[in-house]
Amino acid sequence: MGLEIERSEGPFIYTTDGEEYVDFISGIAVSSLGHRHPKVVKAVKRQVDRHLHVMVYGEFIQEPQSQYADLLTSQLPASLDRVYFVNSGTEANEGALKLAKKHTGRHKFIGFRHGYHGDTHGSLSVTGRDVYRDPYLPLLPDVDFLDFNSFEGLETIDEETAAVIMEPVQGEGGIIPAQKEWLQAVRKRCDEVGALLIFDEIQTGFYRTGSLFAFQEYGVVPDIMSLAKAMGGGMPMGAFVSSSEMFETFKHDPPLNHVTTFGGHPVSCAAAYATLSELLSDDYGSKAKQIEKTVRNELTADGITELRGVGAMLGMELEDRELTQKVVEECMDKGIILGWTLHSNTL
Repeated sequence: MGLEIERSEGPFIYTTDGEEYVDFISGIAVSSLGHRHPKVVKAVKRQVDRHLHVMVYGEFIQEPQSQYADLLTSQLPASLDRVYFVNSGTEANEGALKLAKKHTGRHKFIGFRHGYHGDTHGSLSVTGRDVYRDPYLPLLPDVDFLDFNSFEGLETIDEETAAVIMEPVQGEGGIIPAQKEWLQAVRKRCDEVGALLIFDEIQTGFYRTGSLFAFQEYGVVPDIMSLAKAMGGGMPMGAFVSSSEMFETFKHDPPLNHVTTFGGHPVSCAAAYATLSELLSDDYGSKAKQIEKTVRNELTADGITELRGVGAMLGMELEDRELTQKVVEECMDKGIILGWTLHSNTL
């Protein structure tokens, strides 16, 4: 895009040459409260005046971490009562994969075609797009890919499978929601063979779909959940969440099975606490549902082949790549920044 940013506020981005843009991409699903929300900024400034990084995550008790962990897990089922903070989404997925291997003693993973989980080595290994994977082959062995929303092949999930990892709504894959019956079948198959189910809620989380987390839309609870993006309200923040029982396996053989220097940074945790507090206080779930209703009722135009998604996580597929690029460019000329899923025609 080549924009040189001077400042941002609410839904707007301002460039050094005085141009104003409405930011519909939100830092790729990060700024759910808008840019520089006053409560987030206040929390960041307050924490900066107290302390910054003081020790490797987990060695010292730090109020921003414990306070946010309590608030986050209070909104989750009892089986998701322990959280490990990291710096980003791909790091959250790396931790989730390690936890699954350590807990089950297995090493096989199942991902889904067109799924996206990050660009570090383990996360890339379970990402279902060859265009990202091929330049770095060989990646992790023992990873199989199934078709999203297809009942065929579920028997591939077997007694050697450590975990199945998926997005409840595929983001980079073109905004593809999972079908409820299919998601329930995946959960059932995992239970039958003792495999874990990992939901990558990095893009779907924090009311993007209308529920705080997308799994609540489906009534299917994962064994492990990864989070990031909107979590920090604009600050770098990620986490993977599971049960206390499962996290016990990280305590031994060897000690400190998983460590991070900057994960759970106190400033990011303070921002995340302020973000979640604001989201919980003002019925953002209903707002996301209203956005979906409005868009579905009013967005009609030649060239749109399909409108799909859940809540405010919506994508419109256009008839070809050339039209998609033209729409993006013309909107940019008019001061509107649109998100465009790479390698597809979906805005």
